[in-house]
Amino acid sequence: MDWDQKIFRYCERGGDPAFWAEPLNALSNAAFLIAALAAAWAYARLPRDERGLAEAGLIALVAVIGTGSFLFHTYATLWAAQADVIPIGVFMLGYLSYALRRFLGLNWIFVAIGLGLFVWALQAAGGVQCTGPYVMSGASRGPCFNGTLGYAPALAAMLGIGAALAFMRHPAWPYVLCAGVVFVFSMTFRSIDFEACSLSRIDGHALGMHFLWHILNATTLYLLLLGALRCGRRRA
Repeated sequence: MDWDQKIFRYCERGGDPAFWAEPLNALSNAAFLIAALAAAWAYARLPRDERGLAEAGLIALVAVIGTGSFLFHTYATLWAAQADVIPIGVFMLGYLSYALRRFLGLNWIFVAIGLGLFVWALQAAGGVQCTGPYVMSGASRGPCFNGTLGYAPALAAMLGIGAALAFMRHPAWPYVLCAGVVFVFSMTFRSIDFEACSLSRIDGHALGMHFLWHILNATTLYLLLLGALRCGRRRA
């Protein structure tokens, strides 16, 4: 496997292999660092006995996500792609286990079952083959919906857990449910990145919509972190 093989997946890059071929996609990853710093500030203001390792780890992961995504949108290689997707996967599994355990109060057996089902759903969603209008113009460069369909289980988890918490009147429900709503818009912008290519040009440079995926994702993760920081100590 050639780990230095170039990946041309987004509108802003086009077919340009240069380091700064995606300036907006690269620099918009600062949103993740801002989200992590804001959450770290909220964490530092908590009473000492409420500062847990789980919350600190989730905050650190958001910073790593921003760093990995920056590497991918600058180097655009296979190894950089792994630096992008692996922290995202770790965060999804980490936060899901956190929500099932801390918010819903499930024992570890049911948490493990939930994680197993989630991993299965991720694999199933990533393997879906789309036809017709669902392929979109970016299909020649990646899977249908530009690969966004693979994140559908994460959206379902946020909306489902948020609804369950609202039913239980758990104080974390606004954070989780609002994060899911923001993620709907985030997924939409990622899906139409190529479709908006011809409509988003400045001085001849195509921008696309992927940078909005970064900004809205950072907002999503910040809401999830706030839910953990403010409500993680209250069991269902």
